Amino acid sequence: MTDFFALELDDDIVKAVTDAGYTTPTTIQSLVIPNAMNECDILASAPTGTGKTAAFLLPALQHLIDFPRAKNSIGARILIMVPTRELAVQIYDNALIYNKYTGVTCGLITGGINYGSHKEILESKVDLLVATPGRLLEYIEDEKFDCRDIEWLILDEADRMLDMGFRGTMQRLVDESRWRKQTMLFSATLEGIGIRKFAEDVLKDPVMLDARPPRKESAKIHQWIHIADSRAHKRAMLFHWLRDPSVTKAVVFVKTKDQVNELVGHMSSSNLSCCWLEGDMPQDKRLKAIARLTNNTVKTLVATDVAARGIDVDDISHVFNFDMPRSADVYVHRIGRTGRAGKKGTAISFVEAHEAGVLGKVERYTQQGLKRRVIEGLAPTNKEARPPTKKKKPKLSKAAKAARTKKQLKKRK
Repeated sequence: MTDFFALELDDDIVKAVTDAGYTTPTTIQSLVIPNAMNECDILASAPTGTGKTAAFLLPALQHLIDFPRAKNSIGARILIMVPTRELAVQIYDNALIYNKYTGVTCGLITGGINYGSHKEILESKVDLLVATPGRLLEYIEDEKFDCRDIEWLILDEADRMLDMGFRGTMQRLVDESRWRKQTMLFSATLEGIGIRKFAEDVLKDPVMLDARPPRKESAKIHQWIHIADSRAHKRAMLFHWLRDPSVTKAVVFVKTKDQVNELVGHMSSSNLSCCWLEGDMPQDKRLKAIARLTNNTVKTLVATDVAARGIDVDDISHVFNFDMPRSADVYVHRIGRTGRAGKKGTAISFVEAHEAGVLGKVERYTQQGLKRRVIEGLAPTNKEARPPTKKKKPKLSKAAKAARTKKQLKKRK
């Protein structure tokens, strides 16, 4: 079994990692760290909860130790770009943990806070900087931040940044840091055309790494579905589970902001306390909501996919898909919030007839059939709907094909 010493990391880094309670690298860490230290560009598929943050932070710190700052260098040397403030804070906090004994300086720049708070960071020699795209680009355009000293550019959750409309901003930051030696791009999935095209533009001969956990690790998340007749039926089943003692901390996903408000209202009427997140919620209220879940004031968070981006809360015992997501990769994102750090987790989905198509896509994408379960006293009255199938076009006769070809030729003339 590989340990962190075998990855040829500095003793001070390994000591900090050990202090944090980690002894064995995860799949993604074992794949990324050696390639990163060999100065390779990296394109990695890495779902939430696989230890991805340490996979790029540890080699980044090692690089800073191995190659001290040049005398004429004044700017950040490692730039880590992430889509949300919450994720940026999480990565920055982890950097401080792993940096405990190395003396490397770390900084954090995000939107949502006073511009003056970044003055010291912008005017000092920060080795490793974690930032969100929008605010950093403002400083670049105001000539308060210079990218010429960046040696490593790390783009975490690149697919999310593209989904959030940061394509132009990301490209601008890539162009501004064109003197860099190395680039790493992490995405939960590499299947979209957008992420593949962006990777082609940004990376040079990258090492392709698929860090999806093996089947035995995936099995740590127990998944099943309940067939539902209606939203009221969904609520009854969800509330049954939220009252179950096994549910110690849960995230409930719904489709829209209005449905968040509706569900929270029903939960309140049923004496089920919760916190919630909406996409346009002010930052201070977001932080208070997350804190309520983190410190166990409440055990349930209700949110949409957009509102929940960047949230990282430990010890989530259950993820509930009250509404099925728009796509299969979002499903994987959602359930990855439980079953983390070697612990077991549970993901339960409530599926109405109109969601059968998405369910089929999820089962094909994850290459596993989800078990159907029934709650005593809450069994569905309707049979499970089957996913819609594409109708096969009727085969044309030779005469019909010839007539169609003749018609097409006539149009061209």
